[in-house]
Amino acid sequence: MYRPLFNFVKRRIPRISDTEMIALQSGDTSIDRSILQGKIGYPMAFDGNIHKFKEDTTNQLLRSFDGSRIYPNENNNHWIQRLAKEKYFSFLIDEKYGGVKLSVNELSNLLTKIASVDPALGVATMVPNSLGPGELLTIYGTTEQKDHYLPKLANGEMIPCFGLTGPNNGSDATGTIDKGVFIRDKEDNLKIKVNLNKRYITLAPVANLMGIAFELEDPENLMGKSGITVALVERDHPGLIQSTHHNPLDVGFPNGTIKGEITLDVEQVIGGEENIGKGWKMLMECLSAGRGVSLPATANASSKVATFGLFHYIKARQQFRMSLAEMEAIQEKFVNMVVQTWIIQSSVDMTNDILDEGKSPAVISAIMKQQTTERARMVLNDAMDIQAGSAICKGPNNFLEKFYKSAPIGITVEGSNTLTRSLIIFAQGLNKSHPHIFPLLTSILENNIGEFRIHFNALVVHSFSLYVQSLGWGIMVRESSLEHELVRFATLTNFVALKGGALKKEQMLAGDMADQFSNLYLAICVQYYQTKTNSSHVLTNYIIQQLIMENRKIMNRVIDNLGTERFLLQHLKSKDSSPLYEEKRKMFQEIMNNPSILHEIKQHIFIENNILEDLENTSVVLKEGNVDTDLRNKVIQVGEFENPI
Repeated sequence: MYRPLFNFVKRRIPRISDTEMIALQSGDTSIDRSILQGKIGYPMAFDGNIHKFKEDTTNQLLRSFDGSRIYPNENNNHWIQRLAKEKYFSFLIDEKYGGVKLSVNELSNLLTKIASVDPALGVATMVPNSLGPGELLTIYGTTEQKDHYLPKLANGEMIPCFGLTGPNNGSDATGTIDKGVFIRDKEDNLKIKVNLNKRYITLAPVANLMGIAFELEDPENLMGKSGITVALVERDHPGLIQSTHHNPLDVGFPNGTIKGEITLDVEQVIGGEENIGKGWKMLMECLSAGRGVSLPATANASSKVATFGLFHYIKARQQFRMSLAEMEAIQEKFVNMVVQTWIIQSSVDMTNDILDEGKSPAVISAIMKQQTTERARMVLNDAMDIQAGSAICKGPNNFLEKFYKSAPIGITVEGSNTLTRSLIIFAQGLNKSHPHIFPLLTSILENNIGEFRIHFNALVVHSFSLYVQSLGWGIMVRESSLEHELVRFATLTNFVALKGGALKKEQMLAGDMADQFSNLYLAICVQYYQTKTNSSHVLTNYIIQQLIMENRKIMNRVIDNLGTERFLLQHLKSKDSSPLYEEKRKMFQEIMNNPSILHEIKQHIFIENNILEDLENTSVVLKEGNVDTDLRNKVIQVGEFENPI
């Protein structure tokens, strides 16, 4: 009786390419699966060492940073060399090779602190500690490769980069990627000939050890292996060209090209002959660090600096004979800044704990990359509006400019946010995170009707149970609660999943589902952060209700755009509601009067001998009832430059 059903489902499922299947099989799941089960889940709070790397070492580095461009410059890449020699590129490398392997929590906090002083310095530190030769070597390298390269990467003798993207492959990482082919040289030795045309490669202009990815072909069956392969190339390799760089919006970090026609030994493949053709699996299993840790840390830094600075600026700056802090128009934007900043720092905290449990959840990493970089841009836009003229003029007091210019970069790199939202988080994440869909897909691909029957029955029971709960039967939770919202979303997900492969084309629908999925994850993060810090029940509840209200508006739109199944989902629709003005007024007072909120925002950013320290001192003086006119004038001063003669 299951054969007709099996055939029907088989026609509905999306075509899954080899690269997609590898992505689905790589990494694991965490809270993302709990959400699709309609449940709240939490990780174990990390209780390990978060002070392995001496804090004073980083403080000395940041005290000495002069704000100059780190690339290109005229001082022989001083800052890159210093980062390398002082082991800032070694945080994924084990101590036995001379590295300083950090927990995810410490790595994230350190990247946030460095990026809070200069985004370019943060990016330069980030790249070797996310996807790159160091991690790939550590996990997949041969003993000889590890012994030769890891000590040199750890002590700064070698500066790494990783080349994946090119003119015809960007967010689609394995699109029209560089090609390699097996050949025989004059001595009849087996070699790999590769044509390289890489771009957008961070640290490429200064790197002397490159990991490169290419599609390896074997038309003459010389090895009997093919597929995406990753290999190591040193700077002086014959035929390698590192002669040009990009300029990402004058932000000032090294980014450029790797080109040329080169010939490699098989031993240069990371992991040797055994790993030929396994490069995509290797990359997928390592990619979660960059998406889940590094980019969210830079977003955390920019939003924290902007919000901390504006907290004090709106009290010091006066217009119409009152401080900006007394104006409701400013209060409204500033509350929005705090809300987004709190969401970012809460999600960074919980995701770090998940990763320190040893998990590598691909869907959560995609959520983190897309959501934190987007929300950081919202924070910066509001901050620019509030600070106005002071924000658009360069000078030592402008603490927003460098982050504002960097914001589009974080949104673009490691998969554009547009495609991450509409193609990955839900459209692919549904298959990965749902408790029953991937096993069902696997049974169909393996033509195993017995397994299909088991998983199909489990899916039906799961869906029916959630649907009943969404009607309000059998659950004892408030309709406005986060728990109830999880049940509603999981119920909707099971109906949307009936679209099967059509979800790849219906990207507006997939994007709306991704937003709801992300908002629920972020709401859980905010609640988790409150249990750890006990900072503000008022702010926590306000943010969670904001995310729930946003989800309900999206859910209404999704249901209205479904087919006949929408008639079974009318009970999930909600009346549109918006926060009352009075709620936002109360929220502003909570922010300004609860010192725990500012204390948390200040965590992991560097405030010493800069405008942020001056702004903080101004607030102290004002709180004491004094008016230091010179200090106030100093913090609202705009950069002035001599006119040319």
